[in-house]
Amino acid sequence: MKRVLVCGAGGFIGGHLVKRLKSEGFWVRGVDVKAHDFSVSAADEFVIGDLRDAQVVNNVLDQRFDEVYQLAADMGGAGYIFTGEHDAQVMHNSALCNLNVLDAAARQKVPHIFYSSSACVYPQGIQTDPEQTGLPEDSAYPADPDSEYGWEKLFSERLYFAYQRNYGIQVHVARFHNIFGPEGTWCGGREKAPAAICRKIAEASDGGEIEVWGDGCQTRSFLYIDECLEGVRRLMESEVSGPVNIGSDERVSINELVEMTAAVAGKNIRVKHIPGPLGVRGRNSDNTYIKDILGWSPQAPLEKGMRQTYAWISQQVSAR
Repeated sequence: MKRVLVCGAGGFIGGHLVKRLKSEGFWVRGVDVKAHDFSVSAADEFVIGDLRDAQVVNNVLDQRFDEVYQLAADMGGAGYIFTGEHDAQVMHNSALCNLNVLDAAARQKVPHIFYSSSACVYPQGIQTDPEQTGLPEDSAYPADPDSEYGWEKLFSERLYFAYQRNYGIQVHVARFHNIFGPEGTWCGGREKAPAAICRKIAEASDGGEIEVWGDGCQTRSFLYIDECLEGVRRLMESEVSGPVNIGSDERVSINELVEMTAAVAGKNIRVKHIPGPLGVRGRNSDNTYIKDILGWSPQAPLEKGMRQTYAWISQQVSAR
């Protein structure tokens, strides 16, 4: 039985990843600074610990795991990342987690380690058009991310590849594009657009109004959690280091996402556009590379995932 460590197992993607790995027969140790907000972890062992503390990392990475998944980060949606109010802690906290985990993994001679990077590494100057067709992996340089979160992610990518060169760890780096689904943050300021829109529409009455930052013409692609995990597992089973986009290439404007969610909810919703942090104007995943190297790319339509996500968030709103 393979033994794996999931860092960030108390988070949205990490919690789902633990379930996926257990379904495949792995023995899993999870670690996070907090327990999962919405479910009991499926991990064989779950450690509450702060990965910014090197001793905590040494304690949880006390053996040669077959695989390590490093998803722990200080992050959130536009309301958290793009205000500028959290830049120092975002960079400090996430960088420390990566430095500590890589150092311990090298000492334990871990053969495979996964790192979750982000589409936020791509230069803001090539994301000014809402009709942006897609971001190929090699377009990350010359570097000019749109946030300090993106700069830290790009630094950490380079850190992982340096450890691969110098210590022989096989790294696998994925750039996630807006992962969403049930059991993710849906209120409190760190939620991302799909969850925020689901919450607002669930709270609104039929014929009611919700607020949307900006003119709503900014575009993104959003990937449902199940397809994200499929991409992660395929990448880890390969010899590909990456970085590799793991995202949908179904581009949608925020206004279109509101319309889709309102239709899912069966409600007529009016939109009030207000000032707010927006990020880049247009972002979409280019999946050419992942198709070439893995023979796979995400295919499920966005609406399918939004139906499942809205149903779950609507339950949370009703139970609040």
